[in-house]
Amino acid sequence: MQQHTDDMEVPLLNDTNSNRQKSVSPDRDGFNIQQKDSEGSMESTNLEFEYGDTDSFTAELSELYSYTEEPEFSLNRDYFEEDFKNHVKGRRWMELSMEEQRAYVMRLLDALEVTDRDKRLKVSRAILYLAQGVFDECDTEIDVLYWSRHNVFLLYDMGIFTALLELLSMEIENNQACSSAVRKPAISLADSTELRVLLSIIYLMVETIRVEMEGDNPERKAAREAFKTELGSPLYNGEPFALLLFTMVTKFCSMNAPHFPMKKVLLLLWKTILFTLGGFEELQEMKVRMRERFNLLPPPEDSIKVVRNMRAASPPASAMELIEQQQQQKRGRRSRRPLVKQDSLDTYNERDPFKNDDTRDEEEDPEDVDSGIEGEVDPLDRDVIIQPPPPPPPLRPPTERVSFPKGLPWAPKVREKDIEHFLETSRNKFIGFTLGNDTETLVGLPRPIHESVKTLKLHKYVSIAEVQIKREDELQQCPMTMGDEEVQETPAEVLYFGMLPSLSQYVIALLKLLLAAAPTSKAKTDSINILADVLPEEMPITVLQSMKLGIDVNRHKEIIVKAISALLLLLLKHFKLNHIYQFEYVAQHLVFANCIPLILKFFNQNIMSYISAKNSICALDFPHCVVHEMPELTAESLEAGDCNQFCWRNLFSCINLLRILNKITKWKHSRTMMLVVFKSAPILKRALKVKQAMMQLYVLKLLKIQTKYLGRQWRKSNMKTMSAIYQKVRHRLNDDWAYGNDIDARPWDFQAEECALRESIEKFNTRRYDKNQNSEFTPVDNCLQSVLGQRVDLPEDFHYSYEMWLEREVFSQPIQWEGLLQAQ
Repeated sequence: MQQHTDDMEVPLLNDTNSNRQKSVSPDRDGFNIQQKDSEGSMESTNLEFEYGDTDSFTAELSELYSYTEEPEFSLNRDYFEEDFKNHVKGRRWMELSMEEQRAYVMRLLDALEVTDRDKRLKVSRAILYLAQGVFDECDTEIDVLYWSRHNVFLLYDMGIFTALLELLSMEIENNQACSSAVRKPAISLADSTELRVLLSIIYLMVETIRVEMEGDNPERKAAREAFKTELGSPLYNGEPFALLLFTMVTKFCSMNAPHFPMKKVLLLLWKTILFTLGGFEELQEMKVRMRERFNLLPPPEDSIKVVRNMRAASPPASAMELIEQQQQQKRGRRSRRPLVKQDSLDTYNERDPFKNDDTRDEEEDPEDVDSGIEGEVDPLDRDVIIQPPPPPPPLRPPTERVSFPKGLPWAPKVREKDIEHFLETSRNKFIGFTLGNDTETLVGLPRPIHESVKTLKLHKYVSIAEVQIKREDELQQCPMTMGDEEVQETPAEVLYFGMLPSLSQYVIALLKLLLAAAPTSKAKTDSINILADVLPEEMPITVLQSMKLGIDVNRHKEIIVKAISALLLLLLKHFKLNHIYQFEYVAQHLVFANCIPLILKFFNQNIMSYISAKNSICALDFPHCVVHEMPELTAESLEAGDCNQFCWRNLFSCINLLRILNKITKWKHSRTMMLVVFKSAPILKRALKVKQAMMQLYVLKLLKIQTKYLGRQWRKSNMKTMSAIYQKVRHRLNDDWAYGNDIDARPWDFQAEECALRESIEKFNTRRYDKNQNSEFTPVDNCLQSVLGQRVDLPEDFHYSYEMWLEREVFSQPIQWEGLLQAQ
């Protein structure tokens, strides 16, 4: 663990004020941010955000280009028109027939093979102009997208992708460019021109062919499947295309190629993984099919649909709201007692003599200023949070006053392990001995226990991971009896096999880039420079140029965070479905590389300001900028930004990072304790200010798993958060998350837990991927005649050097006969 930890800096979480680096947008001065932070929960509205694999098609295309690359659009057009007019005179590209277009593309393909680097670059720019949709001949953005799609399928059909791949490999191995970039004090766009052009063409091909349109003919559908298979197969030097991009990432992070355009590489890597492995809806379909193959019941619900139908809850009250409420109550209104409680949990605490009206959590982090009076209902929340009935007369027992919300979004789940634990506890209590893993025998147990076991079994859910772990244990214990495992060559399996030798380097490199792009990171002289493909050759000299560059830099970092978060989440989800130990291997490397504190550091900022950041200039976005006249940019127009309620990519990134954090901490007590140690509760609670149901769900999940470790006082002071957890997060029937009485709350040997998991992962990797592992079980031929009679394939030139080999390796080497006899 120490080896991986040393490779990356541990982000500190306690310097909140110094690290809270705000967005560089000019309209966010200190006062506005402070005011927005205090008024966020009052003014925040439900965000009309629909989570998906990607943003809209045009948004994904526009994010490929930096604003400093805008002059290169006309450069691409000029090189294309110069070549096109020399070979097709007096006509436009749109006027050519399909055969004429194919002939011209074939001529460009031949021109790519010239040795002159400058000529090759001009041809590449002409191809890029075609992929961009010959925008000079178009009148609207729809026309640009239509011709871009037409040309991309034409380019793929003519074999352009294979030629581009060879050129890309050649540029990656260009040691002269690498050494030149290493020596340069400042790297700019000009150092990565060839790479940027090639990566842009490939990205346009991958993204355009990946997105399925209604009007696609059968030829295009067949081309899509062929391209998908080609990208996911080990066709390029025996490894998938994604491995080449991973190599670029590690080479960049090791400072051997600082000129690599990382944003384009990461975007292309993400879209390649998304295309070849599949998105979230395809994952759900694959999960259903795999459960059928293992003879398991289908999932109780479609998680994607459930989350989309959720409504956001009002965030916890902030300090300013609490002051206003107190002032209103002092104006002749009654005390807080008549206010309607949030959750049935409050009814248990209603008569608690230790629960004062002015309760504050003395153990809570001082930054958590919004954790005060959360047991009360804000009038604005009543349309969101389900209200229990008013309290009955005091003489009734408390249990009769409990009213549970109707229509919980998730069906409860119970693991086999939970039933075994319940029965073990019950048998110890009523009988005095246990029966191991036997969940059928109920002799000697009272009737209520029978009913409890029946209810638990009714909601029992066997996961694919449990089946895979059980199968792996059988293969490890009985390797000869079970025989060889049939491993399906899925795209995820091919990718994992290719990533396995250098997986730790890939993970560390991605987290280094995420750290460098995080808005809370400080600029350091020894950190990697991720701005190589956004900084122009000549730095800005006017205020307007500086503002434009500042927006471009912030946008650049946001896109990098978006690509890395989506990429890591896709890898974790696909590997978990393919085999649980593949997922655990990646997750453990993430943990060892300090992914947990890094994500918490990312959220240790004004998250409302980050979600609503306006680091974009609509007039410069592709394809708008190549069709419409460029308006005059002013400081006021840059400050105003767009009129969107939130920034899609930033909200998307936040949800992805929360999902990653959930995946690597779920059912892992050692990692849950890391959340507690790093004081994640106040950081996560601030993220609840964002009124978006999916983001709130994953924040509440992270709070739920650590609730039992935070103490009774924290739970009493945060009843509104506890109520939201009860409403929105799936229930485990015998999970005492709200009370802290679970056996899992006791001290654990966390290092032993991680070591046992690592041992299981190494056994799995050795058994499945180490070809020499069963050498001691292979039969040995002891017959001298048959051994000498075996035919050995020798190289063709072996007989030329055979006598020299004999002299050097046999006759000139003294034989130690005594040593041979002793060895026998």
